[in-house]
Amino acid sequence: MATPFLISYPSTPTTGLSLKQIAYFGRVLVKVSGLAEAEQFLRQNFRHLDVLVDATAISSAGDLVDILNAGAAKIFITLDQLNALSQEQSVPSSRLVVYALSNDDLDTFQQWIAANPSERTDASVCTDIAAATTAATKLNISSDSPRLYVTYGEQKVSEDDLTQVMQQGAVAIIPAQELTVERDATGQRSAAKLLASRAVTDQSNGLYATSVTDERGACLGFVWSSDESIAEALRTGTGVYQSRKRGLWYKGQSSGDVQQLIRVGFDCDADCIVFVVKQIGRGFCHLGTETCFGASSGLSRLQKTLQERKADAPAGSYTARLFNEPKLAAAKIMEEADELCRAETKEEIAFEAADLLYFALTRCTAAGVTLEDIERNLDLKSLKVKRRKGDAKGPWAEKAGLAAPQAKPTPAPAPAPAPAPVEDRSRIEMQRVITASTPVSEVKDFLKRPSQKSNEAIVGLVKPIIQDVRENGDAGVLKYTHKFEKATSLTSPVIKAPFPAELMKLTPDVQEAIDISIGNIERFHSAQKGSNDALKMETMPGVVCSRFSRAIERVGLYIPGGTAVLPSTAMMLGVPAMVAGCQKIVLASPPRADGSISPEIVYVAHKVGAESIVLAGGAQAVAAMAYGTESVSKVDKILGPGNQFVTAAKMFVSNDTSAGVSIDMPAGPSEVLVIADKNANPAFVASDLLSQAEHGVDSQVILIAIDLSEEQLKAIEDEVDAQARALPRMDIVRGSLEHSVTFVVKDINEAMTLSNEYAPEHLILQIDDAEAVVEQVQNAGSVFIGAWTPESVGDYSAGVNHSLPTYGYAKQYSGVNLGSFLKHITSSNLTADGLLALSKTVETLAAVEGLDAHKRAVSIRVAQMKKDRS
Repeated sequence: MATPFLISYPSTPTTGLSLKQIAYFGRVLVKVSGLAEAEQFLRQNFRHLDVLVDATAISSAGDLVDILNAGAAKIFITLDQLNALSQEQSVPSSRLVVYALSNDDLDTFQQWIAANPSERTDASVCTDIAAATTAATKLNISSDSPRLYVTYGEQKVSEDDLTQVMQQGAVAIIPAQELTVERDATGQRSAAKLLASRAVTDQSNGLYATSVTDERGACLGFVWSSDESIAEALRTGTGVYQSRKRGLWYKGQSSGDVQQLIRVGFDCDADCIVFVVKQIGRGFCHLGTETCFGASSGLSRLQKTLQERKADAPAGSYTARLFNEPKLAAAKIMEEADELCRAETKEEIAFEAADLLYFALTRCTAAGVTLEDIERNLDLKSLKVKRRKGDAKGPWAEKAGLAAPQAKPTPAPAPAPAPAPVEDRSRIEMQRVITASTPVSEVKDFLKRPSQKSNEAIVGLVKPIIQDVRENGDAGVLKYTHKFEKATSLTSPVIKAPFPAELMKLTPDVQEAIDISIGNIERFHSAQKGSNDALKMETMPGVVCSRFSRAIERVGLYIPGGTAVLPSTAMMLGVPAMVAGCQKIVLASPPRADGSISPEIVYVAHKVGAESIVLAGGAQAVAAMAYGTESVSKVDKILGPGNQFVTAAKMFVSNDTSAGVSIDMPAGPSEVLVIADKNANPAFVASDLLSQAEHGVDSQVILIAIDLSEEQLKAIEDEVDAQARALPRMDIVRGSLEHSVTFVVKDINEAMTLSNEYAPEHLILQIDDAEAVVEQVQNAGSVFIGAWTPESVGDYSAGVNHSLPTYGYAKQYSGVNLGSFLKHITSSNLTADGLLALSKTVETLAAVEGLDAHKRAVSIRVAQMKKDRS
C-alpha cells in the first residue's frame, strides 16, 4: 500500500508536515550525515514509518550496509557508492536507489545494469523532473514497475509535473516543508489534494471507494471518501469519511467508538483508498462488533480480551497475577515452550503453541507491546542484510542434544540453575526532542498524553454497573466483587468500625512508618485551618457580611487496589477528612480473592476514625457510596484516584442530581515532569523519572534538559537504562518510557513555558536556585524543590497531599487539601439603617431585571421602617 509520492524530511525542520503527519503516508526520505544519526532516526521511527535514507554523505560501504541492516527500507546513493556496494554480496539491489541526474549518469547506470544482468529487474533510479521521461525510456521502466523516483531540485512542484510523473508510474519526491494538512494554508500544497489527485472516483456517486483496515490488515468495513473527508481525516488524525446521506462522517462522534488514523494509501491500481486505523471502543460496526463482517478471531481476539482485562483486571484473578507478577509469566512461558518442544502430533503441537502464544501475548500486553509492534519488528528483521549464524546458545543446544555436554570437573559442581528466559536487551530510553530544531506544532504533539478511551465509551460500560448497584444494593455490589475480584467467599460488602485487631497485624517498622507519615500529613493539613477561618466584615455601615466553614458531613474515600497496595492514598485522604472534622468517613478498596483487605489500609482507617470499609472496587464501589445500600452509608462527596472506569463512574454519579454527591477531580494516569540543568545528578534525575514510570505503561514521564551537552544527556540516559533493568517492574517501565520524551531546551524560561503548558501532576526542579524558580510555576499539582526532594517523599511522608490533578487538569484543579473536605457558608446581617442605605441600590437592580418580588421584599421593609419612625 503506497502513495504516488515520497515526502523528504529535512534535518532541521521549521515548517510543513511533522513526522507524525508524514506517517499518515507510510514512508519518509530523510538525509543523514552519518551512521549514528541514521540508526537513531530508524530506532525512533521504524514502528510508524518505512524509512528511506539519503546516504550520499556517507563514504563507508560498511556504514551503508549497517544502515540497511538497521532497518532502512531503501538507501539513496551515488554511482560511486553503487560501485563500492557492488562488492558486498549481501546487499540486494532492490534496496538501492541511485541518483542519476544527467544523461551521462543515466548512461553509466544503464551500463551497470548491463554488467549485472541478475539485478536488472530490481534496481531503482532517482532523477530530475527534466530527465524523468528520458530515464523511463532508457531504463525501460513502465508504469507497472515504480522503480523511478523524481526530484524537483529548486523548482516548485506544479500540477502538470505531478500528473506527468504519476502517469509514468514514478514516485514524486516532495519536501515536507512544501506540504500541509491545514485548511487554506498559503504558500504550501495541500497533502490531501495531492493524495486525492491519484484516486479514482466511482462513476455513480463521484466518491472514492474506501476500505478501512486495522493495523494488522484485517478489513473492518467498506465506506466512501471525498476530497473534504480525506482533508479532515489528515487534519484531525482520525477516521473521517463521507456518508452518502449525512455528509461528513466523523467516526465515533456519537458512539465513542473513534479511530486514530495510522496511514492512508491505495490498492494496486488506485481505484480503492485504504485507511489503516487504530479502532477504539467496541468496534467499527454500528452493531457494536469489531468489523462489519463479524467479530475478530484468533490472536486479534485474544489481544482485545487481554487489553480489556488489563484496563480493569479483577484483583486476584489469574490474568491479574500474570500482569503483576513478571516471574510467574516468565515461568509459564518457559514451561509452555518446553511442552511445545516435546509435543509430537499435529494436534499436540497446535495445542501447546496456543498456550505458549497466550502467555507470551499476556507478557507483551503487560508491557504495552501489541501484535502490531511484534509484526513490525518481524518486518524490521526481514530487512536485515547481514544475518547471524543462528545456532542455539550453549545451555539450550546442550538440552536439545545439539552439543555434547561439557566435561565436568571432579568433584562435580552443584546442578546448574535452569536457563533464564530470553530477555529484551534493547536499550530502555526516552525519545529525545531538540526544541530549537523541531517545529512548534511537533513539540506540542510530543506534549500530548497517551490516549485514553473516550469517556462516552467508558460510561457505556460503567452505567449498567451503577444502575445495578443502585437498584439491588448489597447484592449488586457483591455480584461485581465476586465477578471482578473473585472474592466469592464474601457475604457482606462492608466491614464496620471498630475494626478487629487481627485485621491490622503490621510489623513494627511498617506501623512506625505509617504513624510518622500520618503525623506529618496531619500537621500540614491542620496548618491550613487558618486559610479557612471565619471571615466577618462590614462592607458599609450597618451591612455585615461573614463567611464560615463547615466540614462535609459524609465523605467516601476510594483507595485503588489494582497493581499495588496503596495505604499512602488512605492516609492522604483519611487524615485531612479527620482534621476537617467530617462526621462519617467511608473507605472503599477492592478486596483480595480470599475476601481480605490489606492490613495497612485497615490500620489507617482505624487511625483516622473511619466508620467502615467497603470491600469493593471500580464503578460498583463508587455507586455504593453515591447512593448507599443496606450496608454501605451514602456519602456527600467521593474523593480518590482510580482507573478510567472509576473516574467515569465518579463523573457519572456527580452529574446525577438524584445522587446528590460531588467529587474531587477527574483523574488520569500518573505523570512526572523533571527539569534538570547541568549540575543535576544524573542518578537522581533517572530515579525520579522511573519512580513514576513504574506505576503503569500508561504513565508518562517527561524530562526537560536545560542546555545539556550530548555527554550530559547520555549520562542521564545511561542511568535510566541501568536503573530500569534493576527494577522488578522493568517491563512496565519499558512500556511507559516508549511514549515518554526528553526535551532539550536553551534556558529555564523555555523550560517553564513547556512545563506550564503540560501542567504536570508532579513537577521536580533539579536545578540551581530552585526556590527562586517556583515563582514561575503556573500549572502543577505539586512541586518538589531541589536535589534532595524526590517525589517519593510527597507520595508518602513529607506531609503534602499526593492526590493530585493529572492529564493536564492542574490548569483548573488543585490537589486534595483541607478545603476539599470543607464547604463555606456565607451570611449577611443588616441593621435597619444598613437596609435603608442599601435599599435604593437593590430596588434599582431588581427593577432592571424585572424581578418585582425582589424589589418588593426591600420596599415593604423600608415602608415599615419609615412608618415606625414617623
